[in-house]
Amino acid sequence: MSRAFDESLVKLKQYLLKMGEKVEIALDKSIRSFANQEIFLAQEVIDHDKEIDQLEEKIDEYVAKLIATQQPVAKNMRKLVAALKIVSDLERMGDLAVDIAEVTIQMRNQKIPPIRNDHDIREMARLTQSMVHDGINSYITGNIQLAKKIAELDDQVDQMNYNIIRNTTISIHVEDYPESYFLLCFVAHYLERIGDHVTNIAESVIYIETGKYIDLN
Repeated sequence: MSRAFDESLVKLKQYLLKMGEKVEIALDKSIRSFANQEIFLAQEVIDHDKEIDQLEEKIDEYVAKLIATQQPVAKNMRKLVAALKIVSDLERMGDLAVDIAEVTIQMRNQKIPPIRNDHDIREMARLTQSMVHDGINSYITGNIQLAKKIAELDDQVDQMNYNIIRNTTISIHVEDYPESYFLLCFVAHYLERIGDHVTNIAESVIYIETGKYIDLN
């Protein structure tokens, strides 16, 4: 039974890794679509989101089957419970990537020009992408230190979000296209929420390894 369960956990990690990779790709495409106003990339994110949703359903069913048939206890049960939480966070991150892509489409359809200085949002996006990658790796490897590092990065993302909103409040009064700055705030908010979901994954990793929930937010 132990060997069979170990093999099942390997398969579960493979499913989660595949879902995480799809979320990473969606996020990368959504950010590039916004930064470069590439509407075809934005549409790809929207069209492929159903693949992430389908993986969520598949993993949920797989975990439910493992719980019912193998009746795991202690750390093994924690791994399955945490996997369900991680899957939920990944699915929500995929939805937020879609939200960013939809901002790109809205700007193109309404002929809203991008802002001239987008360094801050690009840096925020880069840091968020790094968090997503580290969050997935911390789960696959069971790396608690990497999980805790994510909380530090999330603080930086939160500060970037605040700075962008503050600067936007100033810019909308002097710029010719204030709509661009309002939409920029939406994108910053979506990135900040992605960071929160990655932090949730980090908390799940710590729970798996220690049996304790630690609030990293």
